[in-house]
Amino acid sequence: MDTLSYKTVSANRTTVNKEWLLVDAEGETLGRMASKVAYLLRGKHKPSFTPHVDCGDNVVIINAEKIVLTGNKWSDKSYMRYTGYPGGQRTTSVKQLLDKNPEGILEKAIKGMLPKNRLGAELFRNLKVYAGTEHGQEYLLDFYPTIVLR
Repeated sequence: MDTLSYKTVSANRTTVNKEWLLVDAEGETLGRMASKVAYLLRGKHKPSFTPHVDCGDNVVIINAEKIVLTGNKWSDKSYMRYTGYPGGQRTTSVKQLLDKNPEGILEKAIKGMLPKNRLGAELFRNLKVYAGTEHGQEYLLDFYPTIVLR
């Protein structure tokens, strides 16, 4: 019996095969799309997934301003932050964030679904979000497959 064939292979930085994926956000629901993209960034769709290694793919999201929110979330949902000073709690509605920074809505949703440690910060750097259809990664996406979530 060959015992070497039963060993678990753990991926590392040199053995990981990273690809570039293109995702179109037009007509997609925010939370559902964010969870799928976080899954791709983490690398859980690969058979060589290792929890402590960045084995996910690089993801480029286009049409971020055309994301869909269900119910009354356009008016009711708000993002809170704290300046660090007394009375410094600030809130921003989704509508205000869409007008000011449409990429920020998707980035906040996806970042909240990644691990809260150094690995999560490293995985978040593999994400590129663009408001329109124009992006700067055309030269990379020509060599790798593109996907559309649906």
